[in-house]
Amino acid sequence: MRHDLSIAVVCSSNQNRSMEAHHLLSKKGYRTKSYGTGSCVKLPGVTVDKPNVYDFDTPYEKIAEDLRNKDMSFYTQNGLLNMLDRNKRIKGKPEKFQKCNEEFDLIVTCQERVFDQVMEYLNDREQVSMNLVHVVNVEIKDNHEEATLGSFIIYDLVEKLSNTEDPASDIDTVIEFLEKKRK
Repeated sequence: MRHDLSIAVVCSSNQNRSMEAHHLLSKKGYRTKSYGTGSCVKLPGVTVDKPNVYDFDTPYEKIAEDLRNKDMSFYTQNGLLNMLDRNKRIKGKPEKFQKCNEEFDLIVTCQERVFDQVMEYLNDREQVSMNLVHVVNVEIKDNHEEATLGSFIIYDLVEKLSNTEDPASDIDTVIEFLEKKRK
């Protein structure tokens, strides 16, 4: 089994979907980082029209503290405080993909719009090494249950890819297999 693939998982705010997959892949021994592509971090508020908005540089602990001060009962009940607790055990704060200069073998996005933003950034940034990177979208709804299920789909992708002789050549076959498996 190969665990030498360098993996990035990307969603919009680097809170739920990317962090759930980051958590699972790291636990399974994969070199994983996670990011968001949005202009800011948005979390649901007490009402739909008033989300909680933070800069990407805001530590998870500060976000959790802010939500506890606003309405601890509500944010405990809807799972945001538990999610933030998980996040801060993985890393200190959400990170913006467009500020990342690292190279990855595989970038998995969790939404088509995020895939487009990742591709735009990769195409626009200065190419240094010209190393190949595969970018794959796994469409995941942004809720706790779907994030958990999606992380297992991403794990399946990474696990199958890691077990091939040549991940760069075999990625199409792996994706086809997983698509058939999901139907």
